[in-house]
Amino acid sequence: MSPSNDYDVIVLGGGAPGEHCAAALALRGLHVAVVERELVGGECSYWACIPSKSLLRPGEAVAGARNAAATAQVDVAAALAWRDYMVSNWSDAGQQRWLADRGIDLLRGTGKLAGTGVVEVGGVRHTAEHVVVATGAAPFVPPIAGLRELEGVWGTREATSMKAVPRRLLVLGGGAAGVELAQVVRRLGGEAVIVEGADRVLPREPAPLGQALSEALRRDGIELVLGMHAAAARREGEEYVLAFDGHPELRGDRLLVATGRRPRVEGIGLETVGVEANPHGIGVDDHLRAGERLWAIGDVNGIWPLTHVGEYEGDVVAENIRGDGRPANYDAVPRVVYTDPQAAAVGATEAQYSATAPVSEVPKTATYTHAYAESNGFLTLLSDGQRLTGAYALGPEAGEWLQQATLAIRARVPLEVLSDTIQPFPSFSSIYDGAVKTLRMTIADQPRPASPMDPQMAPLPG
Repeated sequence: MSPSNDYDVIVLGGGAPGEHCAAALALRGLHVAVVERELVGGECSYWACIPSKSLLRPGEAVAGARNAAATAQVDVAAALAWRDYMVSNWSDAGQQRWLADRGIDLLRGTGKLAGTGVVEVGGVRHTAEHVVVATGAAPFVPPIAGLRELEGVWGTREATSMKAVPRRLLVLGGGAAGVELAQVVRRLGGEAVIVEGADRVLPREPAPLGQALSEALRRDGIELVLGMHAAAARREGEEYVLAFDGHPELRGDRLLVATGRRPRVEGIGLETVGVEANPHGIGVDDHLRAGERLWAIGDVNGIWPLTHVGEYEGDVVAENIRGDGRPANYDAVPRVVYTDPQAAAVGATEAQYSATAPVSEVPKTATYTHAYAESNGFLTLLSDGQRLTGAYALGPEAGEWLQQATLAIRARVPLEVLSDTIQPFPSFSSIYDGAVKTLRMTIADQPRPASPMDPQMAPLPG
C-alpha cells in the first residue's frame, strides 16, 4: 500500500457489514479506519435484528410451553429489560473496544467521499488506498396522504425500542419487519393489525410461504388486511386512523410504518468519484467493485438487504483488496422471518421441478406439540432435475433446518447424495427424507411415496 496515505482502507459506515469488513481487513495486516456517525454496530445491533429477536423469544417460549402441556406467561417488564441488556442500553462502548482490540481506528462523525481515496469526516480529510462504502439504508415512507405530517409515528427503531406495549398496533407493511413486530406486540399482550397491499404477507417470497404464514398469524390473533392500500392517515386524539377506499377505517394507539428501506446514497459524495447510484443503490461488479479503488457492501449496493449478506460481502471485499480475485456468489442466500412458526427460504423461488412435504407428518412434530396435526408447516424443494436450486419452509425453527438446503444448493450436491444422507430421528431435518424422495419421483414422473410418518410415532386410535 502507498505510504503517503493515512490508511490502507477506510470503511465508510460502521454497521454490521462495515465493522465485519474492517475486522477482516485488519486480520490481513492492513491499517483500517471505520467512519460512523451513530453507534458502531449499526441498525442490526441496536434497532433491528438483535432487539426484535430478543422481544420475539419470550412470546415464542410461552406459546411453546402451552403447546406442550405446560404453563407459562410473559413477564413484560422483564422482556423489555432483557431487550435493553441485549442492545447494551444503546451504548457502543463495547464495540469501540472491539475495534480498538483489532487495531482499527474509529473516526466518529458524518463521513462522505471527497475524491478517489479520500473521505471527509467533520471537515477533516483522510486518505486511503481503498474506500469501502457501507452506509446502509434508510426507512421508506410511502406517499399516503397525511402520513408524513403525523407526529409520533413509529418506524422499526421506535418499535424495537418500545417502553410499553401498545394496546393496538397498526402496521403498514407485511414484510419481515412488519410481521415480526406485529407478533411481538400480540404475544406481549396487545392487539396488532397488518396492512399489506399484496394478497399475502411476505410478498417477495414464494406465494405458498406467504399464504401459509398469513394463516398462522391469523391463528395467533393478528388481524390481516390484505390486498389493500391505505388512502390516508390522520390522528384523532390519542388514536391513529388509517382510511381506505372500500374498507372500514382502522384505529390504534400506535402506527408502525414498516414498508421497507432504501439504500442511503444521498449526501455521501458519490459525485466526487464519478459514481452515479441507480434506483437500487450503488452498482457493483461481481467482485463488489464500485469504481476506482472503491467498493460497496451491504444494503447500499441493493443486492440483498440482509445483515448476513453484508457481512459475507465484507469478507469478499477484504480478499479482493488483498488481490485474491474472489467473486461474490448469491446462488444460496438464506432468508428467515423469525415469527413463530418461522418462515424461511433460500435460492430460487421457482424451478422446473418441485416437491412438498408437510411438517405435520414429521415424527418430531408429534413430540414437539400436542397440536401437531393442525400444523400447516411444510418444506418445498425446487430442482433443475439434478440438484436443488431453491427451497422454502414454514415450521418451528425452519431457519435452522433449512440450512441443509442452503449448503446443498451452494455446494451443488446431487439429489442422489441428498437421498443417501442419514437424517437424525426424531428431528425436523427428517422432513428431507420425504421431500427428497417425492422430488426424485416427480422428476422421474413416478407415483409419489406414502406418508413419511414413522409407524412408531403415529397417534394412538381414539
